[in-house]
Amino acid sequence: MFRLVKIENGRTNEAEPVKLGATPQETYSLGEALVLSDGLATKCASTTKPAFIAGEDFTAPATGSASLVAYPISSDMVFEVPVTAAPTSLKAGNAVTLSSDGLGVTATTTSGVAVIRDLAGAAAAGDKILVKF
Repeated sequence: MFRLVKIENGRTNEAEPVKLGATPQETYSLGEALVLSDGLATKCASTTKPAFIAGEDFTAPATGSASLVAYPISSDMVFEVPVTAAPTSLKAGNAVTLSSDGLGVTATTTSGVAVIRDLAGAAAAGDKILVKF
C-alpha cells in the first residue's frame, strides 16, 4: 500500500481528499495506485504513472453511481511502499514499475514510473522503500 509520509516543502503532511467516480464492480484497496479511465477510477497499470491513491477499501456496485475517496498525487509527495522482490540491485534515483495489484513496487527498472527516494534499509521482498512520482 502506498502511504504518504511527507509532502516536501508543505505546511502539512495531509493530502486533500477528493471523490472520484468508481468503475462498476471494481474493488479498491486503501493505498492502491489509481488512474482515471473514461472518467472513472481504476487500478493503475504497472508502467503508468498513477494520478491518485485510494483513500479507502471500497467495492463499487454493479449499477448506479458510486464515489471513491482518493488523494491526488503531486510531485512533492513521498510515499512509503513495499517492494515485491529483494531490492539488492536498486539504488536511489532508479525508477521502478508498480506491482500488479497496485499496492507496491517491483525491483524492475525497465519502464519504471516510481522513482526511489531512499531504500530505507530494505534488503528483502516485502521491505518498504520511499518513492516519488
